[in-house]
Amino acid sequence: MAALEGFRQLEVAVGVELNVDYAARARDALARVPTGARASVMEGDFFSFPWRELLRDLPGSILVIGNPPWVTNAGISLVGGSNLPAKVNFQGRSGIQAITGKSNFDISEWMLMKLFELLSERRGSLAMLCKTSVARKVLLHAWSTKLGVSKASVFRLDAQRFFGVSVDACLLHCRFDGAASPVCAEFDSLDAEAPSSSFGVRGETLVSDTSKYDRWVELERRSRGPLWRSGLKHDCARVMELRESDGTLVNGLGEAVRIERDYLYPLFKSSHVASAKTEAPRTWVIVPQRRVGEETDSIARIAPRTWQYLCEHGELLDARSSSIYRNKPRFSVFGVGEYTFMPWKVAISGLYKKLNFRVVPPIGDKPVVFDDTVYFVGCESEGQAMLLKRLLDSEPAREFFESLIFWDSKRPITAEILNRLDLGLVERSLVP
Repeated sequence: MAALEGFRQLEVAVGVELNVDYAARARDALARVPTGARASVMEGDFFSFPWRELLRDLPGSILVIGNPPWVTNAGISLVGGSNLPAKVNFQGRSGIQAITGKSNFDISEWMLMKLFELLSERRGSLAMLCKTSVARKVLLHAWSTKLGVSKASVFRLDAQRFFGVSVDACLLHCRFDGAASPVCAEFDSLDAEAPSSSFGVRGETLVSDTSKYDRWVELERRSRGPLWRSGLKHDCARVMELRESDGTLVNGLGEAVRIERDYLYPLFKSSHVASAKTEAPRTWVIVPQRRVGEETDSIARIAPRTWQYLCEHGELLDARSSSIYRNKPRFSVFGVGEYTFMPWKVAISGLYKKLNFRVVPPIGDKPVVFDDTVYFVGCESEGQAMLLKRLLDSEPAREFFESLIFWDSKRPITAEILNRLDLGLVERSLVP
């Protein structure tokens, strides 16, 4: 009804609706207005509907509008739904990506990709309400597969105000006429008259701010240098993490724990890193290996009480469901190597929406260990760590990172992004 009112020059409008009652209500509403004669409503399932035939028979230039479901394929199952696309690996995910959850996708992502492919076969436009993250994924797919998106824009909207949900959302508008342009203008609101920035593809990378990236593209890593790593992954906090209370270590099961200090290390989590707290944490973590895959039997000889503690809670540790622990030594962890035990660190939380790099010194004679939501670089000395922080806090480095980071992502800062910066080139750029 809104489309008929807004687009007075249209020749014909066709609606497709899965719910029979909704379709009937729409037909009744159309019958009561003069413009309704130009419209029809069909019943159909998006995933099996003959879209190609419908679009082929429509006259002139096409505008496809809608508000597809803002829910993932896993979310549909959780609420008891079954209206899903065929289970094909349409994103081309590798096995490890599927294991770590990247094969989960928004239903609207699949639907929009399908519509993009259909519209690439003729002139037309698309305007859809969707999550901003979905808009980016679909545009990257269209640009990578050359689907003829000639102009793209996203208009951010207040989803809390309009829909009562806390999610970054937008109106995605695309034109299709074969002349591809891998850039999308970003508008801060539906009413904004000029874009505030643009994102797009540079090489094979989707960048969040094309102007900032073009300014600092020369800082892309070209040589070897310190690598950013993610922190420790153990998947059993109740056993592996211990809180210090009145001089006694207590695990997540509420048990007092008396073990040797050989395998105990102070633990910083994302909140501690992001807040830049100066006091030492009261949490410790058991690190049973110095490298991934290292044998753990020697713990029994070096720290017998620690070994006994792990064995007593072996059932919980053995029940860790991730396949990364399969066929590995008992009590294995991941995200551990020589870098874990370097005395000084420069760290940043991957969860918080700000570039807040922090120098983390050792506590006593122990290097600090991080959880797997933190990224860090190990340093041999305080001087090396302070120099690294100065380079990371410089304008060139910050703008380079800002050109790559999408702040509305679930984990906006990643090791992949951090490792793209060549710190040697940053240092040279700061020399007068």
